[in-house]
Amino acid sequence: MKRHGSAEWSGGLKSGRGTVSTESGALEGKPYAFNTRFEGVKGTNPEELIGAAHAGCFTMALSNILEGAGLTAEKLETRADVTIDKVGDGFEITKIHLTLRGKVPGADDARFQELAGKAKAGCPVSKVLRAEISMDATLEG
Repeated sequence: MKRHGSAEWSGGLKSGRGTVSTESGALEGKPYAFNTRFEGVKGTNPEELIGAAHAGCFTMALSNILEGAGLTAEKLETRADVTIDKVGDGFEITKIHLTLRGKVPGADDARFQELAGKAKAGCPVSKVLRAEISMDATLEG
């Protein structure tokens, strides 16, 4: 199974503008720019999209792990705070912090922590930072 997202950009870093889209159409031509990424202007940016993807993936993984342990979540809420820092001459995502609130009948805190830890380690988006990244690059015209 493969899924894709795409981006378009025109112009320089600070003066340019771009859009991001997803295969499903959930995002279609959503604008982003330097100011939405680094200056707090309303709009999207890659880090919040990674945060949403991580929160969604982790929460689904935890639901599956809970079910395997004979538990069903009444409610799981996850927030993923993605930190981007200046490192050397560029920027890096230096950490992601997951904040989970869950209501799981029949689970005690120790078991909940154990199963949440398994979901954090095992969800595909958690693993993406260790993934092989390949590329094809074509210069046009």
